[in-house]
Amino acid sequence: MRILNCSATESQDIQTLLNRLECSSTILWNKQDVELLQKYFTQSIPVNDNLKDRPGLNIMSSTLQTAVIAAEEIGLKRDGVIATLLYPTIGSDTSMADIERDFGTDVERIISGLTQIRELYKKNPVIESENFRNLLLLFAKDMRVILIMIADRLNLMRNIHKVDNEEARQKIADETSYLYAPLAHKLGLYQLKSELEDLSLKYLERDAYYHIKEKLNATKRSRDAYIQEFILPVEEKLQAAGLKFHIKGRTKSIHSIWQKMKKQKCEFEGIYDLFAIRIIINAEPEKEKMQCWQAYSVVTDMYQPNPKRLRDWLSVPKSNGYESLHITVLGPKQKWVEVQIRTERMDEIAEKGLAAHWRYKGVTEERGLDEWLSSIRSALEAGDDLQVMDHFKLDLAEEEVYVFTPKGEILKFPAGATILDFAYRIHSKVGNACVGGKINNHIVPVREVLHSGDQVEIVTSPHQKPKLDWLNIVKTSRSKAKIRLALKETQMKTGAYAKEILERKFKNRKLEPSESAISQVINRMGFKETSEFYKQIIESKLDVNDVIEQYLLLKKEEQEVAANKSILQRSAEDFVLETQKTSAVKNAEDVLVIDENVKGIDYVMAKCCQPVYGDPVFGFVTIKGSIKIHRNDCPNATELHKRFGYRIVKAQWSGKGSSLYTITLRIIGTDNIGVVNNITSIISKEENILIRSLSIDSDDGLFRGNLKLQIDDNNRLQTIMKKIKDVKGVKIVERI
Repeated sequence: MRILNCSATESQDIQTLLNRLECSSTILWNKQDVELLQKYFTQSIPVNDNLKDRPGLNIMSSTLQTAVIAAEEIGLKRDGVIATLLYPTIGSDTSMADIERDFGTDVERIISGLTQIRELYKKNPVIESENFRNLLLLFAKDMRVILIMIADRLNLMRNIHKVDNEEARQKIADETSYLYAPLAHKLGLYQLKSELEDLSLKYLERDAYYHIKEKLNATKRSRDAYIQEFILPVEEKLQAAGLKFHIKGRTKSIHSIWQKMKKQKCEFEGIYDLFAIRIIINAEPEKEKMQCWQAYSVVTDMYQPNPKRLRDWLSVPKSNGYESLHITVLGPKQKWVEVQIRTERMDEIAEKGLAAHWRYKGVTEERGLDEWLSSIRSALEAGDDLQVMDHFKLDLAEEEVYVFTPKGEILKFPAGATILDFAYRIHSKVGNACVGGKINNHIVPVREVLHSGDQVEIVTSPHQKPKLDWLNIVKTSRSKAKIRLALKETQMKTGAYAKEILERKFKNRKLEPSESAISQVINRMGFKETSEFYKQIIESKLDVNDVIEQYLLLKKEEQEVAANKSILQRSAEDFVLETQKTSAVKNAEDVLVIDENVKGIDYVMAKCCQPVYGDPVFGFVTIKGSIKIHRNDCPNATELHKRFGYRIVKAQWSGKGSSLYTITLRIIGTDNIGVVNNITSIISKEENILIRSLSIDSDDGLFRGNLKLQIDDNNRLQTIMKKIKDVKGVKIVERI
C-alpha cells in the first residue's frame, strides 16, 4: 500500500503497521485483497493529504492501528479487518455495490452497519442512556460491527493524549466508561475492558489514577518478591503431580483498585488483594476440569483456603463464557492471596473473549442486549472451518423501536407506536395539542408509525383538542389513559369553573396557595385524579371550606417540620457545640451559569454532596423542573448520568458572590486531651467560616465527629481541612 505524504515518524509507524497486517497469517487474506485495498486507499485519500479523522490523529495511522487491534487483540479475520480498513475511506465516489463486488457481501454488510452507527452519532444521542445501547445493538446486526467499534475506541483512548481539547477528552472518556467498557465486559474481552476502564479513569479521575499508579510502582519490588515466595513451593508440588502449567502474578487494574478503595472507604494501603496468582494448565479438553481441581487440591493443601471466597466457574461458566476456578488462601506472612486456576483455552477466552472463537451455533431472534451478548456462550472453539463466523448474522425481532427527540434523548416505544404516542410521552399538553409531526424533517400526520432511528418533532396548535378516535391511533396504554383523562376533563370544561371558585374563596381568606400546595391537598384528601376533585367542587359534593382547612393544616405541618430541622441534633455523648445559625442562601448576584450560558435560573445545592463555590459541578433537572447542583464526584453522580443523562445540564461558576455554603466534615482521630478545642480554635481564627455544629463520639480511645461548617469556597475548604489534619491526634479528615 502507498503511504500518505506525512512526517517521517508517521511514515515509519504506518509502514510498520502495514507490514504487520500484510504478513499476518491469521487474517486469511490473499494477494488480490491487498491490491484492491491499495486501489481504494489511493482513490479515496489524496496522496498529498494528511487527513485527520479526529483532532490530532492521522486517519491512515489511526485506521491501521484499529485494524491491528481488531486482528491481534480481538481476533477478527479477513472480512472484519477489511471492513475496518475500508470504512474510514468510504466517500461519495465509492458505492456499497462496489464494496460488495470487490470484497463480498459480509464486508459490505459490516461497513453498512458502521455507517448506520455513524449517522446515529450525528443525532447527538445521550450516550449514557440504556436505550442508546439497545438502539446500537439494533443497528449493528452483525456482531463484528460492535467488535470493530470497541477496537476503534481502544485505539482512540490510547491516542487521546494527542487531542488538545480538554472537553472533547472528557466526553470521549465518559462515553468509554458508560458504553464501551461495559460492552467489552459483556463480550468477555476482559483485557480490553480493563484497559478501557484504566484509560477512562486517567482522564475522569486524574489525581486518583496517578496516585494509585505511583503507589503500585513504589510497591512493585516487594510485591514481586512476595509473589515469588508464594509461587516456588506451589510449582514444586504441581510438577510432582505431573501437571503441565505455568504460573504468573497479575496486579489488579488501577480502575479495579480505585473501585475497591471507594467501596471499602479506605486508602491504597487498606487494599490487601492488589494482585492475583494465576495457574494456567496445558490440558487436553477432556481432562480440563479434572486437572484444574487437582491444582486446586494442591494449593489448598499448602495454604489455608477461605471457603466463602470459592468461585466455581468451571461447573457453571459465566454468561459471557468465562471459565475459571477462584480461591482465596492464607499465604506466607499471613496475607490473603487470590488464586485463579484455568487452562490455556480458558485463559485465551478470558483475555480475548469468545469473539476469538469463530464457530457459532445458529443464534437468531434474540431479544435485547443482554440476551444477545449472553448467547455468545454458544460459540465453540475455532477448528478448520473458519468461514462460519463470516456468515454469522443476528436478526433482531423489532418488538420495540427507539427514536430521538430533537435534543438527542432516545425514547423507547412498542412496535407500531405513532406520532401521537410520542407527543403524549413528552407531555399531556403536547399530546392534547398535537396536529402532526416531523420525522427526519418530513411533515407527517398524527397516525404516522415510528421506526427505530427516527428523529421526531411534534407540531402543535392551540386550537387542537383531543378526539375520541385518537384512542384507536395510539399504541401505548399510557397514551390511552392520558387521552381518556383529557376527554373527561374537556367534558367537565377542564375544571376551569371549579378552579375559579377555589381561587376566589382562597383570596377571600387572604391566601395565595401555589399549584404544588393545591396538588398536595388533593392527594391528602384521597383524590387520585385532579379532574375528580374539581368535579366534586362543581357538583357541591365537596365543600371549599374543607379544602381551605386542609391547606391551612398542611402549612402548619410544614412550619413545624421547618422548626424541627432548625434544632441541632445532639449526637455526642460528652461534647456538643452550637453556634449562630446562618443560612447558606445564594447571594442576589449570579455565581453559576447553567447549560448554554444561561443565568438567572433558580437552583438549589444538592444535600447529598453539598457543593461549594469552586467545586466542579453539574446541574440535574428534577421532576418538578427545578435544578439541583451536584458535585462531579457526588456519590450519586454516576447513577444520575447513567439513568437520567438527558436531564443533566452543564453548570460552572461564573463569579464569586458573598454566599456561604454548608458542608460537613467527618473527623476521626485519637481521643487526646484538648484535640477538640484545638480544632475549634483553628476554625475560629478563620474569616468567613462559621461552625454550625460539632458532634463527637468517643470509643476505645478513638473519637469520631461530624463537623458542619459554613464556608465561602472550595479553596478555603481545602485549606481548613489541611489545618485540621495537622492537629495532633487527627487521623482522617474527609468531606461527606
